[in-house]
Amino acid sequence: MKSFDKLKESIKKADSMLCVGLDSDINKIPSCFKKDVNGLFDFNKCIIETTKDVAAAYKINFAFYEQYGTEGFDLLKKTFDLIPKNTFTIADAKRGDIGNTSAAYAKAVFEYFNADSITVNPYMGIDSIEPFLKDLNKFVFILALTSNPGSNDFQRIVADKKPVYQHVIEKAADKYSEENIGFVVGATHPGELAQIRKIIPNYTFLIPGIGAQGGNIKEVLKANNNGLAVINVSRAVLYPELKENNIDELAFAEAVRQKACMFYNDMKL
Repeated sequence: MKSFDKLKESIKKADSMLCVGLDSDINKIPSCFKKDVNGLFDFNKCIIETTKDVAAAYKINFAFYEQYGTEGFDLLKKTFDLIPKNTFTIADAKRGDIGNTSAAYAKAVFEYFNADSITVNPYMGIDSIEPFLKDLNKFVFILALTSNPGSNDFQRIVADKKPVYQHVIEKAADKYSEENIGFVVGATHPGELAQIRKIIPNYTFLIPGIGAQGGNIKEVLKANNNGLAVINVSRAVLYPELKENNIDELAFAEAVRQKACMFYNDMKL
């Protein structure tokens, strides 16, 4: 099955656009999990088991795992293996280089980790994206207008009467179809999100920035105008506010479930 078809089926199955981001941080996991890589695995397993029926996708941020070297890469692989096979996966690796370098990145993400999609930084140009799409069964999310405040530094610079992020979108969409690429557009920019949706009505958006970064779900849904999208929530689901510090794993799972279901209902189709 092509990744694009799996994405649509996964959203349909979940009946929601909720994407759970696995930005798992040893310093933030509750005390019922060991403060080591093995504890992170148990934490991820708890999150996935608790949310797998409400999540349309999981986005795994590679940086939180790569910092632990070989143990971290093993944890990445085991975490991907925990995710149900019919649920869409996003390797949030933000790779971007040319030629054989990107081809090697693509091989790692798509063949070793068996991810359905990857986030890619397009700063080096279209030839930095092409190696990730050698296999047209896979899917690439291109960074366009990101949710962080620093997106103002470069992405909004106007050239030829258009901001850089719009040039990125138009250039990529002119070359690749909606079955192969989508775009990362932050929830913290609902006005621009609405404008981008008008430019590319049929492309998929990966929308981060809900929860800890302050994005508003109602504004995002209105701006998205029923377009195909997954809306990512990471910290707000992974680290719910707890009434007590020494919570056990069952109570933690219940708190995660409650939070995930709240976002699920807000993003329900």
